[in-house]
Amino acid sequence: MKLDNKSDVIDVLNEIMEMELAGVVRYTHYSLMVFGYNRIPIVSWLKDNATEGLDHAQKAGEFVTMLGGHPSLKIGTLLETEQHDIGDILRESYHHEKLTGLCYYKLLELVEGKSVVMEEYAREMIYLEEQHLDEVDKMLRAPGDTTPFKE
Repeated sequence: MKLDNKSDVIDVLNEIMEMELAGVVRYTHYSLMVFGYNRIPIVSWLKDNATEGLDHAQKAGEFVTMLGGHPSLKIGTLLETEQHDIGDILRESYHHEKLTGLCYYKLLELVEGKSVVMEEYAREMIYLEEQHLDEVDKMLRAPGDTTPFKE
């Protein structure tokens, strides 16, 4: 793979790793803070998101090493708002997923037309992030409300 901007690509992949790992911590924390009637399905959904975040971080790390880089040991920004209402958790999740998605768009911009493997990876991850944003968006709406959530 011949990328003239390999160090920039590695930097973005490390940023992705850091964001995804922050998501693992965030979703794990959220899963511990859910109370009420709908706890079981919401906790399950949050745990699934934590597992998915770890898978995404590992995938980004594999690309870092494929390019000859060193995977980051950092974790992205973690903000404890002390707000644990399901709506608050979902809004924080939406914001985090949106920022993570922007990292994948940044990666796509760097590799588009230069590496089919990296381009396909970026597109696949953008697809998954957009689906997740849509899922959270729909969870933030009142029943019957078809108007998309505005951050």
